[in-house]
Amino acid sequence: MLDNIQLPLYPEVSTDLTALRQLLLELFGKLAYKEGDFILSSGQHSSYYINGKRVTLHPQGALAVGRLLLSMLPADTQAVAGLTLGADPIVSAVTVVSAYENRPIPGLIIRKEPKGHGTRAYIEGPPLPAETKVVVLEDVVTTGQSALKAVQRLNSAGYTVQEIIALVDRQQGGGELYQQQGLQFRALFTIQDIQQYYQQTGA
Repeated sequence: MLDNIQLPLYPEVSTDLTALRQLLLELFGKLAYKEGDFILSSGQHSSYYINGKRVTLHPQGALAVGRLLLSMLPADTQAVAGLTLGADPIVSAVTVVSAYENRPIPGLIIRKEPKGHGTRAYIEGPPLPAETKVVVLEDVVTTGQSALKAVQRLNSAGYTVQEIIALVDRQQGGGELYQQQGLQFRALFTIQDIQQYYQQTGA
């Protein structure tokens, strides 16, 4: 069933990173964040839910995601990747923006199960040399298992992963898990950022 909401559209999207971050915060507060009784993919019960795809598949949301995450990538990043389905539009947004910014960075999508035909591959995308430096992208991090699975698949394929970047950190153990695995972790927003916006604006 479709929600009876007006989709917020912004005719022009600034290239200023501070303005882009504010735009993305508004989209998360208005479109993605809901309060109620939910069961998460981890099996945990939660009083709120964030559907990141409502933002990452929004036209201006995707553009803001691409520009902001591209600006956060280490200078030596050679590719970005993520676990399907949540990371698919994020990876695509970053690769497209990177081409426009004359910093072309290819993307990889990691399947949850191997392809059922053809090459039966876990990883989709252009062929890249061994030890390619890959940053894993994620929409919402809770326990951290989804992005960690992507890291493990990439490492098994011979790539090098040292960092995970997320749009939202629910601060429920994901960051600590990555630290234990020797991975750096950053997020554009914490759950408190989004809840504060939601409460202040009545979004």
